[in-house]
Amino acid sequence: MVIETERLVLRRFRMDDVAPLSAYRSDPDVARYQSWAAPYSLDKARYSVQTMIAADPGMPGWFQWAVELAASKTLIGDVGVNLADNLRQAEIGYTLAPALQGKGYATEAVHAILGHLFTVQGLHRVSAECDARNTRSARLLDKLGFTREGLRRQHTWIKNEWTDDLLFGLLADDWPSSPPVPR
Repeated sequence: MVIETERLVLRRFRMDDVAPLSAYRSDPDVARYQSWAAPYSLDKARYSVQTMIAADPGMPGWFQWAVELAASKTLIGDVGVNLADNLRQAEIGYTLAPALQGKGYATEAVHAILGHLFTVQGLHRVSAECDARNTRSARLLDKLGFTREGLRRQHTWIKNEWTDDLLFGLLADDWPSSPPVPR
């Protein structure tokens, strides 16, 4: 169960991913719009990786894909897919190490996962949600063809504040067949 792109390998997590997962999720800028707090301890990363290893991408619930640079075999992020009970819809989320942001890796990884979800798993719809202040995430979703479907004002209480959430959706019928050009 591996998806390869020009520069990346998307694969199941392994126990040797614990330290790099802890490192990039411990960055306060990475954690800012996520549900976890920085620092992200090695114990928490170990538990997360164990949970990720046990998950089944074909069953309802969350499955995290490890995102690795093909050339160096370095873990640089993850893409999460929350498959709905009907196996026809999913929610997607993503995280990338800060040193590698802005190079098109997140776009490439999410595009590859979307291609897998629509063409291999036969999904009808993929949704995404992000903090309205996370303009980089919203731009990525726009670039990949998602439609902005709504704004939930002061919807989420996280890290001691109310946040607005942007809602996005992408239908299989709207899925682009050619990959976006990495920036």
